[in-house]
Amino acid sequence: MESQEKDFRIEMLRSYRALRRLTRDVISAHEIDRLRAIVTAADAEGFARKSDRFGFPAFLRGLMTAVALSAEFTVDKNMILAVLLSCLVPVSHPALDSVDSDVKRMMTGLEKVQSLYSQHSAMANENFRNLMLTFAEDIRVIIIMIVDRLALMRAINHHPDEEGVKEVAREGVYLYAQLAHRLGLYKIKGELEDMSLKYTNRDMYSRIARKLNETKRHRDAYMKSFIAPVKAALEAHGLKFDIKGRTKSIYSIWNKMVKQQTDVNGIYDLFAIRIILDVEPVRERAECWLAFSVITDMFQPNPARMKDWLSVPKSNGYESLHITVLGPEDKWVEVQIRSRRMDEIAETGLAAHWKYKGIKSENELDMWMNHVRDILEDAESGPTELMRNMKMDLYNKEVFVFTPRGDLYKLPLGSTILDFAFNIHSSLGCICTGGRVNGKNRKINHKLHSGDTVEIITSASQSPKLDWLSFVVTSKARSKIRQALKEKENRDAELAKEMVARRFKNRKIEIEEGIFMRMIKKLGFKTVTEFYSAVASNDLDVNDLVVEYEAVQKKEEAVSERVSAEEFTMQQVADPTRDSSADVLVIGDNVKGMNYRFSKCCNPIYGDDVFGFVSSEGVIKIHRRDCPNAPNIMDRYPYRVIPTRWSGRCGNEFVANISVVGTDDIGIVTNISSIINKQQGASLRNISINSNDGLFHGFLVVGVENTSILRQLISKISAVKGVKDVQRGN
Repeated sequence: MESQEKDFRIEMLRSYRALRRLTRDVISAHEIDRLRAIVTAADAEGFARKSDRFGFPAFLRGLMTAVALSAEFTVDKNMILAVLLSCLVPVSHPALDSVDSDVKRMMTGLEKVQSLYSQHSAMANENFRNLMLTFAEDIRVIIIMIVDRLALMRAINHHPDEEGVKEVAREGVYLYAQLAHRLGLYKIKGELEDMSLKYTNRDMYSRIARKLNETKRHRDAYMKSFIAPVKAALEAHGLKFDIKGRTKSIYSIWNKMVKQQTDVNGIYDLFAIRIILDVEPVRERAECWLAFSVITDMFQPNPARMKDWLSVPKSNGYESLHITVLGPEDKWVEVQIRSRRMDEIAETGLAAHWKYKGIKSENELDMWMNHVRDILEDAESGPTELMRNMKMDLYNKEVFVFTPRGDLYKLPLGSTILDFAFNIHSSLGCICTGGRVNGKNRKINHKLHSGDTVEIITSASQSPKLDWLSFVVTSKARSKIRQALKEKENRDAELAKEMVARRFKNRKIEIEEGIFMRMIKKLGFKTVTEFYSAVASNDLDVNDLVVEYEAVQKKEEAVSERVSAEEFTMQQVADPTRDSSADVLVIGDNVKGMNYRFSKCCNPIYGDDVFGFVSSEGVIKIHRRDCPNAPNIMDRYPYRVIPTRWSGRCGNEFVANISVVGTDDIGIVTNISSIINKQQGASLRNISINSNDGLFHGFLVVGVENTSILRQLISKISAVKGVKDVQRGN
């Protein structure tokens, strides 16, 4: 223990001297004296002697981070002071009363981010990075966190806590290395990745390192031996360009070994060359292919490794020609050929390098990080000066919430406890009565904030209420609440339907469906379910319904007596347009004076197998043979049914309904509309779409001349990619 404390004192002194050497021009002696006073106060209260899990005293850890920050990033006084002070005392400590507000703001951000580390199970969650960005508020806090992790990983090589070292290494790759890459801190990103591999798979790291154990002079000489003739040949063809070479990092090589399932000897592109052409957009492709031809004439290419993202760019916009050629000493070298515009897109635009490598990220984050990276690279007055007043509001439209187990969820800003419950599971949301937020009981409509830990409280007697829709904000919660309310409404309606049927049966009244539907319409209800819901809620008295039904029935019977079905049928038989050899009604556009209508319940069109039905109003209604109402009509009113056929030709346009089910993709709707518009003898009259759980259900109303055209339409729509089912509706 004494030996370790001695080593810490030596390292602390060494780090302090290094920091003073790096910061002498920006941190004055007066500020050093003030810092010493705070260190003394912190040491007296025990803050400075606090150690992390690896045993490093708090102030030593801060010194290591400050040195790395000054050496690897920039010498910024406020950032360095924030690092040193945050490891000594809380931001609320009285000793910091005279400290600059900018330093305190960074310290506050560091405290918030550090508080997240108590949620260990969430750190591997993609949302953890987003929540960390939200809590940091200042981009400089994120840079400090990245550099702090770099300093820690440098210090824990061969530390006896092997599991702790591996945990830090894994976190360094999936969190800090990606953030460093987004910020353009490529050197730090590469070192974090290499150290991570070293600590998690030391044997593999050493094996690859031995393979690459060539001196820098040798590697530079190899690159020059490859680049020199290529450069001369390209210049001889009048091309203007930049050319640069690099050796892939150990982590990058290992990553390729894993993806390609091969040994280090099987990795082709240990060396890589990039040629960036200065050319007008109109000649980009021509000059890229010219450079390709020049290089493949000089070196043997590997056709299997040729990648043409010039003719067909990647979906993210990436354009480039990749070839792998056999260079000097029989070493495979990857050559990337692209224009200056393509390179800018690949590095800072839609196909930014982290997306090109397959790392998932959000557009808003990428665009914002690109902006910060431009500041880091191009600011004349120093990058930290421009970032000083930059507030990170990337996720001001979202909140990130923990479960008691540490799982992390992302929700829209303004989400409530009920939104969170439905986000976890719909069954949990339906029985939610409230929650405990950070240990305190809250109501169901309590709005959540980033970093909250929420435990859902439930009750088996709870059920969704209509007023829930007034305060939930997530589409999932709204959809599930509406679904639950609809299911309850349907259940109540079924019970009410049984009650009505029993009451009519007790009164010895046989319900005729047509009369019953007209009674419902007369009472002002648009749907049957709405009608039965009113019965279930006691808004309608069943006894009153019986009286109303009998009144409608008597009225229709009186009308029916004035126009008998037999008389009407005999009138039509005598019509000259009828087939004289059989008692058949003929319909079509060349038939005049016939009093018939096409039934809306099945929408028959020319070519359908149809029959006529004499209604109580004295009008013949034409139904399809497969109409849902046909069995009831044939069974109860056979004397009103008239055999019917179409005339020889018909040029009218008929209305037909088509039901389509498929993958929820706006492209499908566009393709279906295009098919209908291109179909001769057809037109699109109306379309409505319902979406749920990644599927859409479309209802199309089309105008067609006959069943043949309708069948063609259904066949073509069925062939559209993503369409799962197409049916003709009634």
